[in-house]
Amino acid sequence: MKFYNTITFIFLLLLTISCKNEPKQITEAKVYSKYLEVENNEMLQLVKEDFDFWEKKLEKETNQFPYLAKAAASQSQIFNLTGQIEALKKAEDYLVQANKATNYNNAAYLRALARNYISQHRFKEALKLLVKAEINGEGLKGTQKMLFDVHLELGNFKKAKSYLVNIQKDSDFDYLIRLSKWSDHRGNLDAAIKYMEQAKTIAEASNVPSTKQWVYTNLADYYGHAGRIEASYNHYLMALELDPNDAYAKKGIAWIIYSYENNADEALNILNEITESYVSPDYYLLKAEIAEFKGDDKLKEEQLALYYKAVENRMYGDMYNVYNTHLFIENKKETEQALKIAYKEIENRPTPQSYDLLAWTYYSKGDVEKALKLAEKYVVNKTSEPEVLLHLAKIYKANGEVKKAKALKEELLESVFELGPLSIQDIKNI
Repeated sequence: MKFYNTITFIFLLLLTISCKNEPKQITEAKVYSKYLEVENNEMLQLVKEDFDFWEKKLEKETNQFPYLAKAAASQSQIFNLTGQIEALKKAEDYLVQANKATNYNNAAYLRALARNYISQHRFKEALKLLVKAEINGEGLKGTQKMLFDVHLELGNFKKAKSYLVNIQKDSDFDYLIRLSKWSDHRGNLDAAIKYMEQAKTIAEASNVPSTKQWVYTNLADYYGHAGRIEASYNHYLMALELDPNDAYAKKGIAWIIYSYENNADEALNILNEITESYVSPDYYLLKAEIAEFKGDDKLKEEQLALYYKAVENRMYGDMYNVYNTHLFIENKKETEQALKIAYKEIENRPTPQSYDLLAWTYYSKGDVEKALKLAEKYVVNKTSEPEVLLHLAKIYKANGEVKKAKALKEELLESVFELGPLSIQDIKNI
């Protein structure tokens, strides 16, 4: 009897441990499926009608530059709703015309064009426009907020911090979301969440749907990074409640289903639904990753082919440099091309992440010493991004710095949700 009780106890203990290791079922198809069955995008239709209105006005009065700005705003919204790069480029054309018509002396139009360039990852061009807007002085706080954004993207962290100080106002939504972003950059995720939650309170009080939607998806991202998967899922649902066509929120749910619940087929179903109406090359790459996780080589190759075809469109410019470099790295015949693009990304955006890309390219070419020198000079202690840390751990190991590699291993094991299930074996091998 005593032996039986011991065996029972051990069995229950093992069962408890096993249950703790099994991911909890977070998502419910019956809850999110209603957002996958939306047939008409009413918001998109309204935006298209708005664009048609301003385009007709322009046909009658071609010299009315305010109409150009209105048409550009409509095209920008179309890009946000559909992912169509053509809409973003049309918005750029209208904004260039508006700025030419005002001799680049209207701060609002300068900011609008800078915002467009930020979406295209043309950060240095955006910076030039914002410097003009700052000199102009009109709407200065708005310009300073954008200058913080651009300097942070360019890796000019001291400059970014100075602009954050300039716009400081604890009850201001725009300041809080930037303080949150700054905290995340500094590796303080708890503070990033705290400030974004404060921004959420303000957004809900103002009750502007687009603002609430934005803050919900950003909080969902942060909660995911912090391992608070259920909170992340709930906030993506909150965003979808406001806009059932929010592709980013649906993608977030698909990632939870894939990376946390390991349900590859359902994640693919959601992504397939998204890409029927939303066009963005990185969705093909995510499908390819999930296909690899499934062991479906045919699907993986199909999705990669769709990605390559999409990015042949020159309108994308340098927007997919990072993705392209990683793909070229995987093909030994393309490593020189990967190196070329990595250096281009450094030129465009000299951040720790860009230098990591360059170091990782050298590592993949077999020049592990060069990779380590770059990483130690430009990457170490400058970012806490999980993918960067994974690269760094592998670079350390390849250079015989095993203790440093092992020191990163525990943190990486806690970041598997962000990195995806394909990373597990890589981390275990460190």
